[in-house]
Amino acid sequence: MSPPRPGEPDPTDPGHLAALFRRAGRVPAPATRTRDTRRDQPLEAPHQHVRDSAPRTPAAPGGGDPGYRIRTGPSGPGTGFTRPHHGHSGMVGEQPVHPIPGLYWHPVKEPDPALVAELDRRIGHWAVHEVDLYPPEWEEQFVAFDFGRYVALTSPHAAGLDHLEAAARLLVAENAVDDCYCEDHGGSAHGLGARLLMAHSALEHPYSVEPYESEWLRHLDSEAPCRAYRSAMDFFDGLAPDQIRDREIHDLARLHLGYLAEAAWETEQRVPTVGEYLMVRQYNSFRPCLTIVDVIDGFALPADLHDHPAVQQVLALGSLATTLANDLYSYTKELRAKRPHVNLPTVLQRHEGLEPREAFRKAIGIHNTAQHRFEAAAAAAKTRLPDPTTAAYLDSVADWIDGNHWWHATNTRRYTLPDFGDPS
Repeated sequence: MSPPRPGEPDPTDPGHLAALFRRAGRVPAPATRTRDTRRDQPLEAPHQHVRDSAPRTPAAPGGGDPGYRIRTGPSGPGTGFTRPHHGHSGMVGEQPVHPIPGLYWHPVKEPDPALVAELDRRIGHWAVHEVDLYPPEWEEQFVAFDFGRYVALTSPHAAGLDHLEAAARLLVAENAVDDCYCEDHGGSAHGLGARLLMAHSALEHPYSVEPYESEWLRHLDSEAPCRAYRSAMDFFDGLAPDQIRDREIHDLARLHLGYLAEAAWETEQRVPTVGEYLMVRQYNSFRPCLTIVDVIDGFALPADLHDHPAVQQVLALGSLATTLANDLYSYTKELRAKRPHVNLPTVLQRHEGLEPREAFRKAIGIHNTAQHRFEAAAAAAKTRLPDPTTAAYLDSVADWIDGNHWWHATNTRRYTLPDFGDPS
């Protein structure tokens, strides 16, 4: 970033960045707070984050109200392919935009570039200097992921920079475990269970007996993904109540279970059925990111509300829909990978005898139906649980899903669309 001209604010100055949050309405007035009694860390009162639910004028991509979300169109099985969102294509700022034709999605507001730059600086310093996460030859891939913009897009109402950094650290660590233990940076299906058990033990202090406990901790410190997991969770721990830390660890276990299922398919050289694949994609999914949106936005959803079946249904459907969007945007990238990848279009192609273009088209429809089901379940949960904290949490989940799509649609350094023409 070039230095500011005389008279201009320095975008890396903490005071300037705090002002960005205040102008965007992301930091509520501090008059009412609750506290985590163990750490005495302030948590914003949840009602401060509830956004007006009255209909508003749609926000075009790159502008408008970041809390806006379209809630129109049909829902339920069989209707998802009939009403795609009439999206935007072309350029947003310096970001090329390539949404998948026919995909149902909602526009979001682009984050402030100075905020993104500061997040990138923090995340890069942590990854390189604090946990020594990756060798120099991986830097281009790390930069191309665009982690700062990712977390700013997916948490537009974050309580502050530390909260966004906490989300980013966990996201980076999850990707490191996936890349290094499962995927193309040394990963393998063989022996994956032992590597994931080791990684999972880095999320919470592993208690044993001496000298074995200390030996195990030293072993974790020798593994870069484990160092990242430990450091990310410790940082998050400073912002979250105990119950939410445990909630996040539980959802990371779900993620690891999904990794193991996909490893089993690879070792068995088997393509799962469509139903089996869709079930696993609720586990190997973005759910660990969705489950902590309350902490990142500065409040805590109580356990009795989070664990309610209606909220759990929303999380399962949201996890599925957003991960299927990833399948579609990753399709071409995964075809070029050295190791074979299973995604929804390839599963449909194998088990339903479809040509690649038709399989991709049908996968779009399945995503759209899942997204509509998520939205219908969220509306039903708000009616069934008329609590402002629940509404705030479900709105934040929807914000995350919308921002995640927009990141995929604009990250052309990472993703390209298949040359099928317009699948709609």
